[in-house]
Order: sequence, then structure tokens, then C-alpha cells
Amino acid sequence: MSVNQISIFMENKPGMLCGMTDVLAENKVNMRALSLAETDGFGIVRIIVDDVYEASTVLKDNGYINKLTPVLIVEIPDVPGGLSKVLKVLSDGDVNLDYMYAMSAEKAKDNAHMIFKVNDIKKAEGLLSKSGIKIISQEDVMEI
Repeated sequence: MSVNQISIFMENKPGMLCGMTDVLAENKVNMRALSLAETDGFGIVRIIVDDVYEASTVLKDNGYINKLTPVLIVEIPDVPGGLSKVLKVLSDGDVNLDYMYAMSAEKAKDNAHMIFKVNDIKKAEGLLSKSGIKIISQEDVMEI
């Protein structure tokens, strides 16, 4: 039940991120989450969107190099220790966490949503599901 994250590689200079978000806005693509990481002279923008195909296509058509990466979006109770419970399930199952970032979800009143890139997505899905932790699908992302 993974979701495709779009990673966009761009030069780290003024206006680049604005140009990319303008392309998405002009094509009615709604971003649900964004993470920006900087490397030497370049940045990696990771986004979760409502329409992955449309977003990746219009980005490519406008000269933005991008790739799809499967990630897990996990619904976490918004209480102290909520994230720790999820991390413990992954740790106890020997699943390595490559990176994570948060996602805004207005409809999820008592829950937070975190995006996880892990070394073994199928194993992580099984462990989380078995532990009763809800995994968000691409269809769910379209509705958020």
C-alpha cells in the first residue's frame, strides 16, 4: 500500500522552487507534503501529490528531472509517544529508516501523518499492519 513520492532534482538558487510549484499550480496539482534537502549546489525536493501521473508528467515536460520512489504514509495518533510506537515496530522488525517527514492532513483531527522511506517497504507494511497501525494509500491521499 505504498504511495509514490516524487523527488525533483534542481539547482539550489533563488526562484527554482517557486518555478516548480508554479508549474504544479498551473496544472491543478495539489501538494500534500513537501520536504526540501540541500546538497552542494543542488536540492532535492520530495513531494506527495494528489495526482502522481499528472505531476511527474508536467514536471518532466517543463524540464524538471524527477523520479518516483515508493514510501509509506502512516497515520499516527497525535499523542505523546505516538511516533515512538511506530518507530519501535520498525526497529524491532529490523527495518531501517532512510528518512521521514510530516504531512499535513486537515481531515485527520486526532492523528498525524508521517512519510517514511525505509529499506524494506514490504516488510515494513506487514509489520505496521500486523501492529494495527494504519497505512495511507494513494487513493486516501487524493481525498485528504
